[in-house]
Amino acid sequence: MKVIALGLDLVEVSRIRDLLGRHGERFKERMFSATEQDYCESQAEPAMHYAARFAAKEAVAKALGTGFAEGVGWADIEVLRADNGQPSIALHHGAAERARQLGIGQVLVTLTHTKDAAAASVVALG
Repeated sequence: MKVIALGLDLVEVSRIRDLLGRHGERFKERMFSATEQDYCESQAEPAMHYAARFAAKEAVAKALGTGFAEGVGWADIEVLRADNGQPSIALHHGAAERARQLGIGQVLVTLTHTKDAAAASVVALG
């Protein structure tokens, strides 16, 4: 496999905490799958985990070269978590189609967060 694209994003946890406070369920349902919400809500500091997933979605959109346009929406990018804690990316609908067009077969992701910031880095392979 070869590297097709990279993506990186950093987000302030306070920004996501504010969005959760102002828009609550509407924000969560627009941006995150039920699986993502279940995981984040099960954590002591949900905003940190939502922020990491938000950063991952941004990083993937950058790697796809579209941002959240050209048929790629927030719900099209899902951050999953294996039993051992390793994150992975599942692409749906417009994001999956764009990945296919670019020859991307796999997207690797790494997440990190503190109480103040969350970051994600992705490598798109084909």
